[in-house]
This record gives sequence, C-alpha cells and structure tokens, in this order.
Amino acid sequence: MMFDGELKDGYYIEPTIIDGLPVDCQTNQKEIFGPVVSMIPFNTEEEVIEMANSTKYGLSASLFTRDISRSHRVAAAIDSGVIWVNTWMLRDLRIPFGGMKSSGVGREGGFTSLQFFTEPKNICIKV
Repeated sequence: MMFDGELKDGYYIEPTIIDGLPVDCQTNQKEIFGPVVSMIPFNTEEEVIEMANSTKYGLSASLFTRDISRSHRVAAAIDSGVIWVNTWMLRDLRIPFGGMKSSGVGREGGFTSLQFFTEPKNICIKV
C-alpha cells in the first residue's frame, strides 16, 4: 500500500493507492467503484495496452502523458468506452458515456439517452 485509505464511519473509504499487485489479481481484474488506484509499472506501450485490455471490463481509462501522439495511439488501442487524457471524469452530458465488454448496459447521455430509454411510437389521427 502506497497510501492506505482509512475506512470511515458509514460506507466510504478514503483514497487508496495500491502497488505491487500482479496484473491478474482480482483487484486489477474487477471494476472497483471507489477512490482506489492500482499502480503497475510497465516498460512499453504494447505491455501497458495488453495489461489494460486483459480484463473483461472496459468502462473507462485515464492516460497521463506529455506526448499527444502517444495518447492517440494508446487510446485507440485500449478497449474502453471512455478514455480520459491527462484528466479524469471530465464529462459533457451531451456526449454519450458508457463502457465496452462487460461494463455498463449501453450508452447514456445526450440523444443516445433518448434512444436508449424510449421506444418510438407513431400515432396517426385523422381529424
């Protein structure tokens, strides 16, 4: 543990940073909906892309780099519904949001939400 988030009263934990876990451990293979990050060192783009895609989930990913060309390459190769570059959770509600693979139930946001949550119906009335 690099930063051990304490369990507070109720159902919340403080931000937690974990290092030293293998890629295939449950912490790195499941979706953790909390302030938890697992740090895994890597040597090449190919290696980190393979690690990111090794899970059956693909809700979102964040990339941090100074190389904009690299961000485009890596983002295109990662199987995730949303890729944030040099930020996290920056979201415009007019743009579709949702995961790939076993993450989520489709897309939500903007016109996509109307299509997902409604059923079109044609009603014709002669007056």
